[in-house]
Amino acid sequence: MKLSKWALALGIFTSVALLAGCGSGSSNSSDGVTTVKVAWRATGKGDSMYRIYSKKWIADFEKKNPKIKISLQPINASEGDYFSKLDLAMKSADTTPDIVNEDTFILPADAKAGYLEPLDSYVAKWSDWDKFTAALKKGSQGSDGKQYGIPGTTDARGIWTDLVVTKKAGLAADWAPKSWADILTAAKKIKQTQPNVIPFAMGVSTTNGESVSMQTFEQLLYGTGETLYNEKTKKWNVNSKGILATLNFINQIYNKDKTGPSLSVVMSSNYGSTIFQDRIPKNQVGMAMDGIWNTGNWSKDGAAPIANMTKVLAFNLMPTEKGQKPGYVTMAGGWSWALPKNSKNKKAAWTVMKAMNTKQLAVTRALQEGTLTVRDDAAKDPEYLKKPFIKEATQALQNAHFRPKNDLYPKVSIAIQQMVESVAAGRKSPSDAAAKYATDVKGIVGDSNTDTQK
Repeated sequence: MKLSKWALALGIFTSVALLAGCGSGSSNSSDGVTTVKVAWRATGKGDSMYRIYSKKWIADFEKKNPKIKISLQPINASEGDYFSKLDLAMKSADTTPDIVNEDTFILPADAKAGYLEPLDSYVAKWSDWDKFTAALKKGSQGSDGKQYGIPGTTDARGIWTDLVVTKKAGLAADWAPKSWADILTAAKKIKQTQPNVIPFAMGVSTTNGESVSMQTFEQLLYGTGETLYNEKTKKWNVNSKGILATLNFINQIYNKDKTGPSLSVVMSSNYGSTIFQDRIPKNQVGMAMDGIWNTGNWSKDGAAPIANMTKVLAFNLMPTEKGQKPGYVTMAGGWSWALPKNSKNKKAAWTVMKAMNTKQLAVTRALQEGTLTVRDDAAKDPEYLKKPFIKEATQALQNAHFRPKNDLYPKVSIAIQQMVESVAAGRKSPSDAAAKYATDVKGIVGDSNTDTQK
């Protein structure tokens, strides 16, 4: 244990040292040229940022802005380590990047910690700002209501449906669930007709981290009409009917009807690749609750290509619990660009940030990464509209919800994951798991900061 902590600390120190070394302290050179350092979490050799912000793009920018140089400074790390390394770097003006890529999940906490510069005065003078989707702007705000991020990518979640499987189960060619009951009924039919197929898959293991909180528990909860956190009262929802209904649905799939994946599959850290890269391409999953980014797996150059993807699969919107208005919901996330408060080069960094978020680059990034665009004008681009399932995914964003803009959310998220897993694994009943969750949340946020939504 001591060794692993030392290794992590050494890795963080090394990353910070590299960030500092690239800038050689101050980013301003004697010839009046400002170097703007851009940091993001790199994903390996095929990292999309290098393709989007290519050498040519940088050269073109620097030709138009001769007093600014751009230095790309990727951080190679797991998601959790990336957050730690970035926070450590942003603590000092000597080590901080000038532009950082913030997960909207962690942005409120970084803003409250004082790492980020509010952008309200910047965007007020930016003519492109009204082109960004309103709901996504809100998703990049802090708990104080200030704008701390410029949306870079977003996503939508729904139910991937295998049309080969549903046809064999006797469902209509245009079948789409209108309520949770429709999902449960379809899952039973798939199980009866195709015993070797997983009828309905959704992540429930703590090994899969935040995705369990967001795209399983919260997406179901918001479909009941409740929210995880009340932005007006600043209180966390516990012991509610919606929470119990959500856990009952999970229990129905995994224990009562046994229409979910086996525990050996769902509790594995490889759950995602097993379902979306192995089983779905082989028509071995009827329905799976997940995001639009999976089209990247199934495209011609993806990890698991599916020929005629749009004829084999459907991307159905996630229905509300009983089909009540608005009829469907989605949880949306994504990444935003932000300015560290300790940066000495905010003016130049803002010039770079605006150039990084044009309409054309918004289209390019969405096409490269299999995500959704954050700009309304980019969403009308002919090339963008050719993306598989883009119409359905864009429609889902109209009823998008975001994780709470509260710095304690990351800790509450862990309690959610533990609650969900305990139910799916059959260790606790839904009511007992909900009670344990209420106790855990009160310990995290304080008893006075919780309430029961009705």
